[in-house]
Amino acid sequence: MPKYIIEREIPNAGQLTAEQLQGISQKSCGVLKEMGPTIQWLESYVTDDKVYCVYIAPDEASVKEHAEKGQFPANRIAAVKTIIDPTTAE
Repeated sequence: MPKYIIEREIPNAGQLTAEQLQGISQKSCGVLKEMGPTIQWLESYVTDDKVYCVYIAPDEASVKEHAEKGQFPANRIAAVKTIIDPTTAE
């Protein structure tokens, strides 16, 4: 199944409290549960003004649907073509 990176522009994302992040996570998980098992949230990285999320989904439309239903921004969605790491150099 394809993997996607979603860039979400959220001003002051790095200032969100643990409780706020928990609420956002709960909302996301609730939407995912409604959508069924074909879309999965793997993890997210919170920076000063953005959140980068990694999802497995059948297509980009599913990622957009999740964002719309959860009222999350999805400023950029990129399909992962391949994954490299330090072992790629060997």
